[in-house]
Amino acid sequence: MITLTDSAAKKVKQLLADEGADDLALRVAVRPGGCSGFSYEMFFDGDIATDDQTATFGEVRVVVDPASSQLLVGASLDYQDGLQEAGFKINNPNATRTCGCGNSFS
Repeated sequence: MITLTDSAAKKVKQLLADEGADDLALRVAVRPGGCSGFSYEMFFDGDIATDDQTATFGEVRVVVDPASSQLLVGASLDYQDGLQEAGFKINNPNATRTCGCGNSFS
């Protein structure tokens, strides 16, 4: 199961509040595709399946489907807001290769 850094949890909480959707969870998924074989997908979701894995970081609930959770073991989601890099970044120790965009891995 993926974990969230404090800065990522804070940013997700802010985005949920901005949308007025505090009841939704952040879904993190891995899908086939991208230039390296798999790509990450993140979106707010209110449809939680019984076999989804869930975790809470502060006030943010994170949901991962069973197939994606196998590829996200030990991974973490971080948020940076700087001049050089800004946005969410997944650090995944299971990725043997990544592409230049940072959203695709194998």
